[in-house]
Amino acid sequence: MALILPPTTDNGPGRPISAVASAGRLGQAGSAPSDRSARRKSFVIRLGTPIGPRSRSIEAGTGRVGIGGCEETTVGRVRTWLGRPWGVTVLAVGLAVAGVGLYWFQPWKLWMDETVKDAVPTAAAGTGAGDPAAQPAGSAPRTLATGELISHEHNTSGSVRVLQLADGTRALRLEDLDTSNGPDLRVWITDAAVKEGVAGWRVFDDGKYLSLGKLKGNKGDQNYALPEDLDLKQFTSVTIWCDRFDVSFGAAALARA
Repeated sequence: MALILPPTTDNGPGRPISAVASAGRLGQAGSAPSDRSARRKSFVIRLGTPIGPRSRSIEAGTGRVGIGGCEETTVGRVRTWLGRPWGVTVLAVGLAVAGVGLYWFQPWKLWMDETVKDAVPTAAAGTGAGDPAAQPAGSAPRTLATGELISHEHNTSGSVRVLQLADGTRALRLEDLDTSNGPDLRVWITDAAVKEGVAGWRVFDDGKYLSLGKLKGNKGDQNYALPEDLDLKQFTSVTIWCDRFDVSFGAAALARA
């Protein structure tokens, strides 16, 4: 569809003009176009067709993008994308995957330290009277075994002691522990030999092991109760074990005191 505006005359009658709409050129019949201002002019405007080259611009300070007189925004594009039948489904699946990943790996724990300062355990007065191995109430615990932690998947240091209290009960004590935090860390006592390097990272669940509970913190001094029927002769090592990924953060071989 075309809208033709009436021609105007500024140079008197008798001067025919032509409008070449297809080429977009104005000129005098029989002659080339001229830049003289005194000339009849005719304009053909095709409705729905932009005049001039299609432009793209960004309005300063707004982040809005203009294309051919139309304005696009990031929000608009997101709304359009979500309006498609599969848009919401893809978004929901993406959020679910991200949530599972965060729960499973818990990466923020690598930058969080939990320090525990348990005192050396002692037995309450009046306990252990019937146990021939018991010590006088209030006396210092006796050390049955010791070990030094070495690093496995994460840098780990500290010492391990197996203590017998005055009432005959026993406890595993971690002292000056320093390791990384992580998901689902446990303290295991095992029968596996402690090996340095990658070869020793995953050996502790191959044989006999007993979980003493969740690691209370990745730093400090901590006590863990040992079962009364535990035969220490069958357990020769301790590991800080990541149950989530089946890997040792650090371990210590136990030597009889």
